Amino acid sequence: MAYAEAAGLPPITGLYATLVPLTAYALFGPSRILVLGPDSSLAGIIAAVVLPLAAGDPGRGIALAGMLSIITGLICVAAGIFKLGFITDLLSKPVRYGYVNGIALTVIVGQLPKLFGFSIDATGLIPEARAFAGGVRDGQTNVTALLIGLASLAIIIVFKRVVPKVPGVLVAVVGATAAVGVFDLAERAGLSVVGVLPQGLPPFTIPSVTASDIGTLVIGAVGIAIVAFADTSVLSRTFALRGGYEVDPDQELVALGAANIASGLFQGFAISSSSSRTPVAAEAGAKTQVTGLVGAGAIVVLLVAFPNLVQSLPSSTLAAVVIAAAFSLVEIAGVRTLYRLRRSEFVLSMVCFLGVAVAGVIPGVFIAVGLALLSFIQRAWRPYDAVLGRIDGQDGYHDVSRHPEAQRLPGLVLFRWDAPLFFANAGIFQDHVEHAIRQSPTPVRWVVVTAEPITDIDTTAADTVRELLDDLRDAGIRLCFAEIKGPVKDQLKRYELFAEIGPDFFFPTIETAVRHYVAETGLEWADQEVARGTASTSR
Repeated sequence: MAYAEAAGLPPITGLYATLVPLTAYALFGPSRILVLGPDSSLAGIIAAVVLPLAAGDPGRGIALAGMLSIITGLICVAAGIFKLGFITDLLSKPVRYGYVNGIALTVIVGQLPKLFGFSIDATGLIPEARAFAGGVRDGQTNVTALLIGLASLAIIIVFKRVVPKVPGVLVAVVGATAAVGVFDLAERAGLSVVGVLPQGLPPFTIPSVTASDIGTLVIGAVGIAIVAFADTSVLSRTFALRGGYEVDPDQELVALGAANIASGLFQGFAISSSSSRTPVAAEAGAKTQVTGLVGAGAIVVLLVAFPNLVQSLPSSTLAAVVIAAAFSLVEIAGVRTLYRLRRSEFVLSMVCFLGVAVAGVIPGVFIAVGLALLSFIQRAWRPYDAVLGRIDGQDGYHDVSRHPEAQRLPGLVLFRWDAPLFFANAGIFQDHVEHAIRQSPTPVRWVVVTAEPITDIDTTAADTVRELLDDLRDAGIRLCFAEIKGPVKDQLKRYELFAEIGPDFFFPTIETAVRHYVAETGLEWADQEVARGTASTSR
């Protein structure tokens, strides 16, 4: 219910979005104990999409949230069917830190007015912060609501740290509800409370939205799907590892999609895995999805038999629940580690954080995804490469830039390229090979590409290799490959490069290539002891 309010929806939709997905995931989900339902990491995204379109109409907000959930589900199911579960692996840790911290800050700021007992008419982090500060300045704070909210927040935090096995959220909710009911604080102090819930189960409903809404909903659904599956896949794999079983990431996508579709068709909203409820279920001894079905059954009993049970639950306590959950999302230690170990990744994380906080949750998520892709491309675009040589008394071949004492066989360039060869870096590969030839202390006869790190060669890179081969031939230099992987060699055969280079100039090891060079040219290492004692591995 707290997450529903954080998303700008009636509290009852939070129960609907818990009941139906628990049942759907029990039918389709591969994880034995994963718990699905409303989550704080999605509340801010849903609010950012739904509230501007709903324009204050609760009924329209429910319909929009339902359709948003359905579209999210369809995206997840399609991604699972087409085996796209790997996509979320593109979200690196710095990117995840950034957008999660941004979402957490957005959610916390959005809940502060409710914690202080008043409401604001603003959306977005900066407008909400300004409206909240104005409300406090103008004396809109309800002191009773604030005291109850702060007490609830303190209980949740203290119980989590001191007695984590006792559900502090439940203690805070029961305590606040009882206090408000016994002392009639809703009437006396003007507290905003949940009120009596609609009795009965949610009806099957196809949400009605306008055609003009679809574009915005699709954009929001893509962002929600990325965030939801990133969280779900990590949590699912973590508990599968602990339980000694495997989960199919593509089936996880399908199950997440089915749960979201079911939620949207029964007046719920977009959901994800719960990083708080799943560990609680595990600690309580959950072994199968029967746990989720029992939880769904408990909600059914509440809705059918006891709809007035939470009528005195104050909104400030719900705000405290959301704020506590958002605090648990905040990752400070990890960001500090990035700052200490790798400043470039720290900057990436902060850009993602500012993107979510300043540009908004939806643009921020896409900024995060875009930066993740750019970071990946940048690293593959300019990978590490090295010219190798031998060191007296050490096995293997070593980077001569790091080991100036390494010896180089006259006329031979051993060039290592530490990445796949593709359209973005093929030109750089050619330039660096030619640079290595120019920097050689002796006229070059052979260039041996030590290709073990090369896992792929696309058609653009193949054309570049062919151009390099022709240029080297014109200069009287032989191009060879050592330690190339079988699948990559098969690619070269399809490109007809294998025959052009010559089957005799693909060597299984660097040492084999060196021996053939020595046999052909008659040149020897200056230090024969090194030549006799070196193995075929490279470093």
